[in-house]
Amino acid sequence: MTSSEKTTQRFVSGKAARFTESVIREMTREALKHGAVNLSQGFPDFPAPDDVKQAAVRAIEADVNQYAITWGAKEFREAIARKTKWYLGLEIDPQTEITVTCGSTEGMIATMMATVDPGDEVVLFEPYYENYAPDAILSDATPRYVPLRAPDWTFDREELRAAFSEKTKAIIVCNPNNPTGKVFTRAEMEYIASLCREFDALCFTDEIYEHILYPRDGAEIEHISMAQIEGMRGRTVIVNSMSKTYSVTGWRVGYCIAPPEITGAIRKVHDFLTVGAAAPLQAAGAYALSLPPEYYTHLRADYEKRRDMLIPSLQAAGFKTFQPDGAYYVMTDISDFGFKSDVEFTRHLIREIGVACVPGSSFYSDPARGEQQVRFCFCKRDETLSEAATRLTRLR
Repeated sequence: MTSSEKTTQRFVSGKAARFTESVIREMTREALKHGAVNLSQGFPDFPAPDDVKQAAVRAIEADVNQYAITWGAKEFREAIARKTKWYLGLEIDPQTEITVTCGSTEGMIATMMATVDPGDEVVLFEPYYENYAPDAILSDATPRYVPLRAPDWTFDREELRAAFSEKTKAIIVCNPNNPTGKVFTRAEMEYIASLCREFDALCFTDEIYEHILYPRDGAEIEHISMAQIEGMRGRTVIVNSMSKTYSVTGWRVGYCIAPPEITGAIRKVHDFLTVGAAAPLQAAGAYALSLPPEYYTHLRADYEKRRDMLIPSLQAAGFKTFQPDGAYYVMTDISDFGFKSDVEFTRHLIREIGVACVPGSSFYSDPARGEQQVRFCFCKRDETLSEAATRLTRLR
């Protein structure tokens, strides 16, 4: 055994040894290193709304620069409650049912650490956003995986039911879904809810793309929160964030909405994980959440235009694409290119073609399931997407 192996065995926890660093964020570093157009990590390369930025500036200049209440500034929690009432029709008590966190990433791990015990199981749909499985491991839970199958990313009801048992503490539902762009139907959500009720399980629902939805066949697609389903208000934790809706991924301001007892547990974990989110950015968040419905209409239209720019470019370059109904990602099939794996293909795409994406295997418990898939994001300026399209012609 080498000295490095001995150090790892002695000083690195078994938990940390069970997962790697983020592959998504590694792709951003690779893009920077090789001068590639970055269509990997899901952050905009265009400015955040000016009025939202000015709200943050005003807060800083007004000396809102010290700790807010650990679980969130009152003004921001009240704004969250008002927006939740407007958008989801849910009455939320800002005093007892909201915890402001350092992004939805902390919101999810704080929720899991607050509710999950060793020996519990957490059900995950895969492909899944890469944080979920490490979150389960860090919470001493065992992940149980249920496949979403292309092209529509549907799940088999019997497979999902088989994943539930007396050990199931929760299921994670990302809706709209990252990485696939799937939007769960009401029938699917009601079936998931029926299993949660039958097995006395919770649902952790990641809703950060709630406003990024695209019409299909001329019909609007509805965002459904699990907390809206009958019998689920008391067993659902909504995890959300300002990051995607307001194009401020670097602000790291998120929140959890949960029943009072669960909120109390989340607040305790959150307090000792991070103390609290940035006070002036919470003040700006209160302004952002008060924006009129027209803001969200324009947001959807802008992202639909970007989606419709990228997908034809990918198809022309030889990718098989899966049309997303929500979020701002496109999953693709790369089997026609003849590469042995997604990692090999992604390395070639970054270094030789000059475009960065994310290898599909990073979204699966078994990397072999994603070895002929890669994910692109389109939350970029038109110029960025056009440059990527030009570079992708080199694949032909």
